[in-house]
Parts: sequence; C-alpha cells; structure tokens
Amino acid sequence: MKSRCTLGLMTLTQKLLVILAPQISASAHCDLPCGIYDPSQAKIEAQSVKAAMEKYAASSDADFKSRAVAVKEERSEMVKHHLWVLWTDYFKAPHFEAHPQLHQLFNDATKLAGAGGTKGSNDVAVADKLLAKIDEIAEIFWATKKA
Repeated sequence: MKSRCTLGLMTLTQKLLVILAPQISASAHCDLPCGIYDPSQAKIEAQSVKAAMEKYAASSDADFKSRAVAVKEERSEMVKHHLWVLWTDYFKAPHFEAHPQLHQLFNDATKLAGAGGTKGSNDVAVADKLLAKIDEIAEIFWATKKA
C-alpha cells in the first residue's frame, strides 16, 4: 500500500484504486478448481451420437431422420468441445511427457467427432471408434488423477 504522503498527491479515484486494490493474488494450474474435469462428459455425448445414428437407421420417417441427424451433429460438436477442454485445460506438459500418445489420441478423437467422423456420417462403426478413443483418453485421465 502507498504511504500516506504519496496518497496526498493523488486524485480521489487514484486513492480509491490504491486502497481497494487486492493485496493478495491467487493462481491455479487450471482455469477452474480441480475436480471438475471428467472424460465422462465426452463419453455421454458420444453415446448420444451413437444412439441418434441407431435411431436414424431404424426409422423410415424422413422428418425423424432429419431430426436425428441434427441431434447427432450437435452432440458430435459437444464431444469435440469436452475433449478440447480436457486437452487444453486439464492435461499439462508432465502428462504429455508421461503419455506421449496423448496428443495423437486427442487429435484422432476430435477428428472422429468432426465432419470426417460422426458429424458427417451415420455409420455406427465410426461412433464405436470414437467411443474407443474416448475410453483410451479416460484411462490415462484416471491414471493421472491417482498419481
């Protein structure tokens, strides 16, 4: 905090800013408190993608099929979002050093959820591949939580 002598030469606004400025700062290794990240969010959305594909395949109603595709594409985008959050916010350099395949797993999984994967296909086998990649990422995630 500035000395009283220095405060006398400042405008009222400047004085208030100095007086009200936080005296303690905090930092964290992630954007939000630990314990909120979980690959299950991506998996649940990927399971919804697969279910929408199965519903699409089982229906002969064009309107229903159109809605199923819209839901599948929306959920595919959510899978990518949840994977990106894990990739960029949770996992840090030491994780990537300990698990050198992790970058490739995330790249493969996000591509499987994208236009070349579940977002652009109604093939349930593609959704199964996506779910398998998410399971691989989850296995590493839970191993890092134990460490």
